[in-house]
Amino acid sequence: MDHPTQPADFSIGQKVLHWLIAVAIILDLFIAQKFGGAMTDADRFESRSDHASLGTLVACLFAIRLYLRFKHGAPPLPTAIPRVQARLAHLMHWALYLLIGLLILSGIGSAISANSIVSPFGLFTYGNGVENETVYRVLRTIHEFSTKAIIALIALHVFAALYHLFSRHRDLTVRMLKFWKSETAV
Repeated sequence: MDHPTQPADFSIGQKVLHWLIAVAIILDLFIAQKFGGAMTDADRFESRSDHASLGTLVACLFAIRLYLRFKHGAPPLPTAIPRVQARLAHLMHWALYLLIGLLILSGIGSAISANSIVSPFGLFTYGNGVENETVYRVLRTIHEFSTKAIIALIALHVFAALYHLFSRHRDLTVRMLKFWKSETAV
C-alpha cells in the first residue's frame, strides 16, 4: 500500500524506529533462546520478564512505527528496480509488519494464559498465574511459528539490502542509514 503523496525519503523518526525495533527484536530473539535450556524457576521468571520487557518495548515502538508509516508513507522504489523485485519488497515489508504484530499479540496472549505471571520492566504483570492450557498451547504455537518466520524474513531482508548496496549499487540501503539527511519531518 502506497501513501497518496509519497515522500522523497523516510522521516528521521521512521529511520530511528526501524533500527530500534530491529535491535530490540534481535536482542529479544537471543533472550528467548535461553528458554530451551535447564534453569531454575527464578531464572526462568527473570528470563521471561526480560523477554516480555523487550517484547513490550517492541510493541510500543511498532505502534508508533505503524502510525508514522500510515501518516508519512514510504518513498517510492527506484524505477530501475524490476517490477517483480518491487512487488516482493512490498510483500516482504507487509509480511514483516503482519508477523511482528502476530508475534506481539501471541506473546502477550501466551503470557496472559501461562501458569505463571510475567512482569515487564517490573512495572505490571501479564496474567494472574492461572493457566488456560488450550489457549496457551495454541498461542505458543503461533508465537513460535511467527518467530521462525520473522527470522527467515529478517535474513531475506538483510540479504536484499546487501544485494542492493553492493551488487546493484542502489541507494536503497544507504537512505535508511542517513539519519541526518531526511526530506520529511518527524
